Order: sequence, then structure tokens, then C-alpha cells
Amino acid sequence: MGKRHISLKDLANELGVSISTVSRALKNHPDISPEMTKKIKALAEERNYTPNPLAMGLLRQQTKMIGVIVPDINTHFYSSIISGIEKVAKEHGYFIVISSSNESMAKEIESVKNLQRSRVEGFIVCLSQETNDFSHFDQLIKNEIPLVFFDRVCEELDVSNVLANGQDATKKITQHFYENGCRRIAYISGPEHLNISQNRKVGYLNGLKECGLEYDENLLVHCNLSINDAKEATRKLLRLDGKPDAIFGVNDTIAFAAMLEVKKQGYKIPDDISLAGFTDEFHSIVVDPPLTSVSHPTFQMGEEAARLFFESLKEGKNLNKKVMLPIDLVVRQSSLRK
Repeated sequence: MGKRHISLKDLANELGVSISTVSRALKNHPDISPEMTKKIKALAEERNYTPNPLAMGLLRQQTKMIGVIVPDINTHFYSSIISGIEKVAKEHGYFIVISSSNESMAKEIESVKNLQRSRVEGFIVCLSQETNDFSHFDQLIKNEIPLVFFDRVCEELDVSNVLANGQDATKKITQHFYENGCRRIAYISGPEHLNISQNRKVGYLNGLKECGLEYDENLLVHCNLSINDAKEATRKLLRLDGKPDAIFGVNDTIAFAAMLEVKKQGYKIPDDISLAGFTDEFHSIVVDPPLTSVSHPTFQMGEEAARLFFESLKEGKNLNKKVMLPIDLVVRQSSLRK
């Protein structure tokens, strides 16, 4: 038999009986004689047979697998969310299969197809930064396959979403900068079509308005969420005649890149330029100065996404529920002026 997994078919062929006979004997079915049951169990033990959960799941149309697609599996942000998903999945007797889109829409489409071939029962997804068309999810919705989005979502689709309150967060950041003497507050956003970019822009604009500051379109720049592009966006801001005295990024990676560029050009943080990020990665406390950031409820986001998934699975259809999680602004030295 070699080292491959021994199947019911292998046992049946060796004994010259049907697969159903072997299966029923292993379950002590009364229709199978005690002698045959004993013979089949002895061979199963000799051949080190173990049930194949995937094959059994396919017979029941239930594989106990959830497909999880994230833009990146290297950051603490997504690994923490995955841990939250996995915790709830385990409580329900399920396990997860993870795929990274690497911020590519083409790879995201490929991941959906590959996970479907693996017979996952549904999907929990954070969209790639390139995704501006959602037709690859249409068939899932049409076939009532459970689908839940988190963080980066498509609010137009009739599926459940889990979000953090980005509008409230960016308004708090803007107000915090103002209270610390900043008047030229810049925002380095992500791609314009992403919901997180749009929502956080609204909070930024509301914060400016409540502080009595006029919006300057030159102080709002976009980047593709890479470090190099964020550095270029920072250089663009620092070349302005009226350079900013505060900068915050759509996530901590963008803020870290801005910090490097600000220092490179000889400015002091926060005396010359205050900085803040979003997601509060672990590195926020080890950079110099420690970074003010929005504490994103990542583990809870994963838990909520998984709970919504199982609600849809139980109902046999997508439910289109929206969960908005609160956030906290964690103030550190990067934004506190003396």
C-alpha cells in the first residue's frame, strides 16, 4: 500500500467486499455479521486506517472548512484577526484555510476559485487594495454560500460586514492634533476606492470642521499602501510652501514610512511635525518616539466575522448584517508637544 493514506476502498478491495460493507462494519452496524465486522476491524488496525474527514464531509456536503482571504498574512493586524476567526471556528468544530491575495485582485479571484475547489463551506474576506470589481463574489451570493467581509468591505453587496469606526477614529486624531497646537493637519490615505479610505476621510473632514480649520486639498494625499509610496507622499507634503505640522496615516505602516522621511529631512517629531497612525501595531511602542495610534479591535473583529459566518450558515443564506466596532485613540509621544 506504500505510505499513502489507506482508504475504505483499499480495505474493501483487499477483503473482496463492498465499500459500504466496510463502512458499516467499522460503525458496528447490525446488518454486518460479527465475524465480518471483526475481520474488517482487524485489517483496518493492521493497515493503520484512519477516517478521512474531508471525504466524509463531502459525502455529507459538509467539510467543516472556512476559506479566509486576507491581503497579507505577515502583519500582526491580520494575524490577530485570523486568530479571532479561528477561535470561534474551533468552538463550532470547524477549521480555517487561509489564502493571501498579496494586495492583488487577480490573486484574490484565484484564491476564491482555489478555495471553492477545496470545498470550503463559505468565505470570510478582507478585500485587496486593487479590488474595484466584485463580480467574483456574485456566484457565491447567488448560490447562498456564506460570505462575510471585514475591514475592507463592499457595502453594496447583500452580505454581512464587520467594520471598525474609522470615521470616529480619524475625527478624534484630528481633534487631538488641534488640541496639541497643530493647525496644518495632513492625511496620507490609501487608494480612493477603498471603503476604509473613504470613511476615514469623512472623519478627517468632520474633525477639521469641528476644530474650525479650513480643508486644504493639498494636505490630503493618497498612496498604494506600500512603504515607498508612503515616503513619496510624505515628501510631497514636505515640499508644500505651507508644510504640515501634523501627519497621520491610514495605517501604521504608512505612519512609520512618514516617520522615516520626516526624520531624514531633519524635522523633529513632534516638535516640528506630529505623527499618528492607525491600527496600533506592536511596533508603535518600539519606534522613536513611540507612535500615537488608533487601537483597532482586531481579535474581536475576527470573532465577530466568524459569528456572522455561522449565523449565515445556520440560516442557509447571507444575512446582510452590519457590525461596527468602537475604537480607542492611544496617545504616545509622537503627537504630544512640549
